[in-house]
Amino acid sequence: MTARNSPDAARDIPEATVARLPVYLRALTTLSDQGTTTCSSEELAVAAGVNSAKLRKDLSYLGSYGTRGVGYDVEYLRYQIAREIGVTQDWPVVIVGIGNLGQALANYSGFRSRGFRVVALLDADPARRAEAVAGLEVRPFADLEQIVHDHGVAIGVIATPAVAAQDVADRMVACGITSILNFAPIVLSVPDLVDVRKVDLSIELQILAYHEQRKMQGAVTEEVTA
Repeated sequence: MTARNSPDAARDIPEATVARLPVYLRALTTLSDQGTTTCSSEELAVAAGVNSAKLRKDLSYLGSYGTRGVGYDVEYLRYQIAREIGVTQDWPVVIVGIGNLGQALANYSGFRSRGFRVVALLDADPARRAEAVAGLEVRPFADLEQIVHDHGVAIGVIATPAVAAQDVADRMVACGITSILNFAPIVLSVPDLVDVRKVDLSIELQILAYHEQRKMQGAVTEEVTA
């Protein structure tokens, strides 16, 4: 059997499954905090908001961690998922763009508890220099290369306006950052070996608006046919 922590093994897991692993990890953490030591696939599926068949298939990519008739050991499975997605180690992160969104991200306590350590906050605006946010001094964007070198940063967060995001991404890539979380409303162009995850709050709201509109249309149809 191929070791699960090898690069080849990681590529065997479908992207859709990878996207759900953090959801399972969060559900297991909640169960653990509630004092639950073992759970069935059905219980874990309900906690994660997926169907149990999909959950069992997803977990099968990681190995056999369940016991028939008993279920899953919550702490052990939580550790295995955390190890698979790489959050059993400390990941230094840099945030570029310290406007309202950047400040909110800097103050988010969930980073530390999930294996991510914000090591620097950068902004191109000279007026932001020497400000302190979440205990960190806002530094000039020109310091990016030195910070990446000093802290071994592989993950960068872009919280700038759209007009600046591509230039920021280019600089990140040039100095060795290989994973980017992009909050700017723009599609970034990066080399194939660089991973980008895009978070667009307006798109998420539009999707919710679509579902709300469908509900309203359904309600009107019911009234007409009643």
